Amino acid sequence: MLDLTLIFIVVLIGSCMQRISGMGLGLVAGPVLVVIMGPVEGILVVNVLAFINAAATTMTVREYVDWRKFSIISSVLILGAIPAALLVREVSGALLQALVGGLLLLALAVTTFGKKYIPTVSGTTPAVAAGIAGGFMNTLAGIAGPAITVYAQASRWPQQTFAATLQPIFMVAGAISFLTKILSGAGDLSGTNWLIWPVGMLGMAVGLWLGVKLSKKVPREKARKLSLLLASAGGATALVRGLAGMS
Repeated sequence: MLDLTLIFIVVLIGSCMQRISGMGLGLVAGPVLVVIMGPVEGILVVNVLAFINAAATTMTVREYVDWRKFSIISSVLILGAIPAALLVREVSGALLQALVGGLLLLALAVTTFGKKYIPTVSGTTPAVAAGIAGGFMNTLAGIAGPAITVYAQASRWPQQTFAATLQPIFMVAGAISFLTKILSGAGDLSGTNWLIWPVGMLGMAVGLWLGVKLSKKVPREKARKLSLLLASAGGATALVRGLAGMS
């Protein structure tokens, strides 16, 4: 019951932050579910919830989506997802948990502290690179957002269209990440507690409702900073627990 309550809370917060700032569910819920359920099952659940959440959010922001950039980035997600699924299948649970935590912290550090060092880019190639990196990170750790954020910062992508375009990208990334791991034998959800789904869906619905209300009052940047703070704490916990399991 404690685990289910915690899942409800983190999914609610993540969904709310994602509606306001464009990112949140994978960042906030991913590390927590990894600690509760393990790095394979936890990220599989995140992939499913991220797909549903992004589909719902896309409907509310579709008028701002840059469909050209969406098509470029989404078309190459699978090129990163396949090697990540093979990695998930081959490494131990403790090592995978440490990798998830470490990758999340590294991605957050780059997008937060390395912003001023990111050069300006243009053209299709950087978008393709962001899509491949996003597919890898989403399949391994449930976080496509940071890789695409680096591209957005480098290409000077306007925040409103960037945040909106992330939603259908997250939808495709969640589906691809889930399917590549299931089809490659890297993981399954046969032993997952069925109560996670109604609890997660309820948390998501409440979070989206709150996000719509708060999006008019809470600045995007404040919501983003809160998401990054919560994600950092979760990433650090996953990293420490993974390293402890390897010793």
